[in-house]
This record gives sequence, structure tokens and C-alpha cells, in this order.
Amino acid sequence: MQNTQKSLLEKYAPVNNVCLMILATTAVIAMLVYAKVVLLPFMLAVFISMVSNTIANWLNKKFKLSKAISLAVILLLFIGFIFLSVLFISSSIESFIRSADIYSQKLTSALDWLIGTLQKTGVKADEALLLEYAKEIPVMGMIQKMGSNIFALFTNAFLVTLFLVFMFIGREQTSSPFILSVEKNISFYLIVKIAVSILAAIAVWFVLSVLNTELASMFALLTFLLNFIPNIGPSIATILPLPVLFLQYGFDWHLWFALILVSAVHFIIGNVLETKWLGKSMDLNPLVVIGSLIFWALVWGVMGALLAVPLTVILKMILEKSETTKPIADFMSGKKKAN
Repeated sequence: MQNTQKSLLEKYAPVNNVCLMILATTAVIAMLVYAKVVLLPFMLAVFISMVSNTIANWLNKKFKLSKAISLAVILLLFIGFIFLSVLFISSSIESFIRSADIYSQKLTSALDWLIGTLQKTGVKADEALLLEYAKEIPVMGMIQKMGSNIFALFTNAFLVTLFLVFMFIGREQTSSPFILSVEKNISFYLIVKIAVSILAAIAVWFVLSVLNTELASMFALLTFLLNFIPNIGPSIATILPLPVLFLQYGFDWHLWFALILVSAVHFIIGNVLETKWLGKSMDLNPLVVIGSLIFWALVWGVMGALLAVPLTVILKMILEKSETTKPIADFMSGKKKAN
């Protein structure tokens, strides 16, 4: 009888393991969604702490600055950057809200121009119907939604800063090879990403400023943030200024000039500089990158998409530690099993 039960347990052991994995994965995803308010700022603080520690070590070797002074300086710089960014976003949204009536008038003027152009080419257009559709576009609703997110931005910035302070105060030099490897890979990726994102933001700001584009600084900041989303982010950042340019100038050379130059900026920075500096340091299958973007965007929204790559790399490195889960890690990196 005991032998029969043992054989049955061995027979159905794989099924039990799969069921347990499904239940555990479901529980983890539920926890990630439920605790998003705390976990998201915490993970941001962890990544900033990794970058800060790497920079502090470099300053210590290069300029002989003590670790404590280096971390204190970096902490102050990060706090300043976080709060200046939040204040800048808030002021930009407030400026956009104040100019809502102006943009509404420009939209009506642009529609009049479009209707006139269509009529000249022989295309029939119902002017009253198009204007009625334009009035029903929920512009003010979207603006109010952006305004309501200002408080959330301040809250996240405060939590990130609070976590950073405690991390820097309680930071100890670890001797774990695995933790050191994770910190080295992630901090290198983030430092390169920050550098290329700053270059992209400056270049986009220069192009849009030369064309006197309204909200050029806001689009530059969005370019910096969206550049952290592989493939999709730069494409979105390229398209974002076009509606404003259309409202300002219509379909003239300003819009096409901006489209060509901004596309060239993202192509050169993304496919030349970033590829040269990063190489294959992340070692992720492109399909896994796309899948991770979708997953983390569903779990944590836009910020989840921004952190998708480093979070997936950490997961892959954890899976590599066990022989049982190593095939999954090999699949994530696109490695083919040797015959």
C-alpha cells in the first residue's frame, strides 16, 4: 500500500510542482499589484542606490574621496534632481492647463485649415460635424487627470528619498559575489542609460527650441524618461511633439523637419551610441524584453515599463543560481542548449 502511494506521488510530482509554481506566481503578482504604492518607490531607491554605490567607489578610487562623503554628495544630487523634476513637471502641467483655451482655439483653426485644404482637393467634408467631434474630444478631462497625478509624483519622490536615506545610512560593504555581480551589471546598464537619455533629451530640446516649439522642455524631459523603455519609448518620444507642432504651424516644414531630426537623434543614440556602450551586457532575448515590458507595464504602469529591463535581468540572474531553473534563465538570454 505504501509502495503504491509512493509511486503515485512520484508519478504526479511534476503536476504538483507545476500547480505550486502557478499558485506561487499568482500570489507574487497579486502582492506586486497590491503593494505597488510602496514597492515601486522602494525598487526605484534600490536602483538609485546601486548607481550611487558604483559612482561612490569610482570617486573613492579616482579622487580618494571617502565613501561616506561620496554617498552624501550623490544623495543630495539625487534629491535635488528628483524634486526639481517633480516641480518642473508640475509647473509644465499648470502652464498647459492655463493655456487650454489657447490650444482649443488653435485646434479649431487647424481644423478650419484642414477642411479648406480638403475642399480645395475636391474632398467633401462636413465642417459642422468635424467641429462638433473636435469639441467632444476630452482634452480638459485628460488635463485634469494629469493635474491629479501631481500629488502622486510628490508622494513617490518623498518615499524614494526616504528609502534612499535609510539605505545610505545602513549600507554595509557586502562580500557576496552574487550581490556584487547584480549591482555591477545593473548599475552599469543604468549609468549608460542615464547618459544616453540625457544626450537624447538635450538634442531633442535643442531641435524643438530652434523651431520655437511650445512645451519643448517638457518634451525633452519626457524623452529622457521614455528612453528607458526599449524600442517603444523612443518611438513614442518622437511622435509626442507632433500634435503641438501641428497646432502651431500646420502641415508645413516645421513639423516634417522636427520629425526627421528627432527620428535621427533617436536612431543615432539608440542604435549607435547605446549599442556601442552597452553591447550585450544585459544578455536578454528581444522577445523576453518585449514580454517583460508588457508584464511590468500591466503590473506597475508606466514606471513598471521604465524598470522592466533591470527587473528582468535580476530575475534572470536569480534563476541562473539554481540548476532547476537555469534552463529558464538560458531561454531568457536566448542561449541555445549545446548538443
